[in-house]
Amino acid sequence: MLTLHHLECSQSFRILWLLEALGAPYELKKYDRDPESNLAPDEYKALSPLGTAPVVTDGDLVLAESNAIIDFVLDSYPESDLRPGAGHKDRARHLFWFHAAQGSLMSIQSVGMVLTLLETRTPWPVSSMLRTVFGQVRKVFVKPRLSALFELMESDLAKKPFFGGDNLTAADITLVYPMYAARDRGAFDTEYPNISAWFNRIESLPSFIAARVKDDRERINFRF
Repeated sequence: MLTLHHLECSQSFRILWLLEALGAPYELKKYDRDPESNLAPDEYKALSPLGTAPVVTDGDLVLAESNAIIDFVLDSYPESDLRPGAGHKDRARHLFWFHAAQGSLMSIQSVGMVLTLLETRTPWPVSSMLRTVFGQVRKVFVKPRLSALFELMESDLAKKPFFGGDNLTAADITLVYPMYAARDRGAFDTEYPNISAWFNRIESLPSFIAARVKDDRERINFRF
């Protein structure tokens, strides 16, 4: 049986939600982060060379990387609506957002996070010029690209209720991690009513609610 090794406040919530949405049989093993380093414990790191979440095991199989796991699991559910097949009216939309989650949104957020750390934690006064450079790169590179993505999301969600189209798909599931990370940083506080409606929509789904219960956290709080 598939075992999900679930690290708190991490991308592995995606797989927990996926399995609940499918009604799939699985075992859940939870791990807390190291209280000092905020990283995965050694027991978790031993599962995968990168020590990253999520990780699933199934017999001798050990598989990491969110979208790889999603595809692997969905291979056993070929009739599932979570992955629109070739020729489906929502196929292209689903594929775009499924891959944009990792290829665009998370990568830009990662760059922004690193630049913010460099800008705010590089010692003064020697680094004053570097701080200015880091801030400028965030201003001219990160913020415009995130804004463009959010505007496209807002536009697409005006046409259909989910990123994957008329129904929940794996595109919505893989976007959940970077979208909550963005929301926690205030990205959607004043604009984007369609994005806000998407959050409300997914949070009302029985599969999402079940995943939250099994996650056993008081609130969605992802570490980016």
